[in-house]
Amino acid sequence: MRTYTFLLVVVAATIYAIGTPATGCGSYGTSIENGWEPILGISDQHIQELGGWAVLEFLKHANCMLKFNKVVSGKEQIVSGMNYELVIDASDVGGKLGRYKAEVYEQEWTKTRKLISFSKAN
Repeated sequence: MRTYTFLLVVVAATIYAIGTPATGCGSYGTSIENGWEPILGISDQHIQELGGWAVLEFLKHANCMLKFNKVVSGKEQIVSGMNYELVIDASDVGGKLGRYKAEVYEQEWTKTRKLISFSKAN
């Protein structure tokens, strides 16, 4: 009888452990669909430099002038490199502040960067 009770407790504990979600381990931060994660270190030098690069790259193909101020938010997605969606504060020639969204692909180990899109943010 004692062995039977012990086995019953072990089985019940195993079923409970399997059926209960883990709460202290696993993910960190807030996941966004399709593998996109918020950029937690938005003031990081690399992120800010990437935002400045995106504005300069956009100006090569645009008929306007913008001055990069800072990256204010963004998301990142690990691929064979990194995709970034950056929200950038930039000023026009008159000093009027605007928000822009830049999508950038970067592969640091091959020194590859590509501006996918750049547009006025809503």
